[in-house]
Amino acid sequence: MVGMGAMIGAGIFVLTGLAAEIAGPAAILVFGLNGVVTTFTALSYAELASAIPQSGGGYAFVKEVFAPASSFVMGWMLWFAYTIAGALYAIGFASNFVEFLSLFGVHVPETARLLGVTIPVAEIGFAVGIVGLLAALNAVSTSASGGAETAVTLVKIAILLVFAGFGAFAAEPGEFTPFFPAGELSVVPAMGLTFIAFEGYDLIATVTEEVENPRKNIPRAIFLSLAATIVIYLLVVYVAIGTLGAERLGAAGETAIAQAAESFMPAVPLLGSGASLIAFGAVFSTVSALNAVVLASSRVAFAMGRERQLPPDFGRLHSKYGTPFRAVLVSAGIMAVSVVGLPIQQVGNLSSLFFLLSFVVVNASVIRLRRERPNVTRPFEIPLYPAPPVLGILLNLVIAGYFLVTDPVTWGLAVAWLAFGGGVYLFLERRKDQL
Repeated sequence: MVGMGAMIGAGIFVLTGLAAEIAGPAAILVFGLNGVVTTFTALSYAELASAIPQSGGGYAFVKEVFAPASSFVMGWMLWFAYTIAGALYAIGFASNFVEFLSLFGVHVPETARLLGVTIPVAEIGFAVGIVGLLAALNAVSTSASGGAETAVTLVKIAILLVFAGFGAFAAEPGEFTPFFPAGELSVVPAMGLTFIAFEGYDLIATVTEEVENPRKNIPRAIFLSLAATIVIYLLVVYVAIGTLGAERLGAAGETAIAQAAESFMPAVPLLGSGASLIAFGAVFSTVSALNAVVLASSRVAFAMGRERQLPPDFGRLHSKYGTPFRAVLVSAGIMAVSVVGLPIQQVGNLSSLFFLLSFVVVNASVIRLRRERPNVTRPFEIPLYPAPPVLGILLNLVIAGYFLVTDPVTWGLAVAWLAFGGGVYLFLERRKDQL
């Protein structure tokens, strides 16, 4: 549920129309190909998690395989990526929640002027509020946050399956011709745009030490969550294109799934139209995705604090609650500040870039661990090794290169953030030597 909750966020609701605008009916191929690319790296995560059952995910793996400086860079990228992804999900929740309320005639003051500046008070207020609520839940009880994740994820899966079930009878195969109206290469930029919808299975490995029999259950959870998510995505995209058509779907943009639902779904008791059901599902999707990254970002910070690569207080468990209390609060605090003060779309691209680069390093870690420590116990081993991790490295670099061509500012920000991290690392290392 952590993996599916993180992957099935607002992405499938808002990115389907944008992918159709770029690639036409081939948008369904875009989601399928991204699933294949993701599977290569998922295999690496599964093998490493079975061999190195430690919390922290990719950071823990790199720490075991590479030098301390490399593990710090990995943890620094992941902590940032998860935290900023949390800010994105919080804003997504706020905008969807405002839209959901408006469908029932509840209108909140969306903006206000302060010192001559228009501020989206409703969006900021709801976003900061949901971050605070989920941070409190994660700070006092891991089991409670896990239970909430399960409940919310089940609700949104049910909504998407209802959408797919009704739509299967309304979809027209003729809407998929011509399949490549913009050419075969149009799938590449669409893959770069939608890749963020497949980030999330990696969060499973961040909570390894809180799972029973992690050597067996972490790989199993990675594969089950990824397989189920890919199937749900393909069903939803097929129905959306088959009912609304790629051209109208692309024109609808971020509201494409809601408009598709409006075209064929009957009224839903209590909620009303199909669009209301999709808006309700989008609210639940962003809540579960946000809860998952609050959990994951705090565990990366906890693992780094335990290794003294962040302040040691991050690496301590609360004496009463048994949770990484300070790591949760600091990670959530950064999310809340990011909601208010950062250019979210640009930093969101930066978050995706760091995920891609971290996946490259994870695939490289599998290869290095096989070479240097061949006798390590590996309850799960990658089939057809070394082809999957090599393909994972190459394909993730190709998608990362998409950002270099289309958004060089993102790469500039990435270099700046890593340079700042280098200063933090040197400062903490000097403090270690002094102690």
